[in-house]
Amino acid sequence: MEPEAQEFLKRIVQTVSVGMLFLLLHMTFGIYFNWAFFEGTPSTGNIIYYIILLLSLTGLIYFYYRLWKGKL
Repeated sequence: MEPEAQEFLKRIVQTVSVGMLFLLLHMTFGIYFNWAFFEGTPSTGNIIYYIILLLSLTGLIYFYYRLWKGKL
């Protein structure tokens, strides 16, 4: 296989696998521990969960940016 095609496929696999890991972790903690849902007023767990969600989403987007710009 050509090296360029191999690198392209590697980037695709990394994009899908890191995205699925991100979704799996946040769905597990959000739904299983009931931190994604508000029951009346937001609790401390809800606030911490959403802060971590936004920070990790920012990190995921930065990782994707660096991956597809070829800086990794």
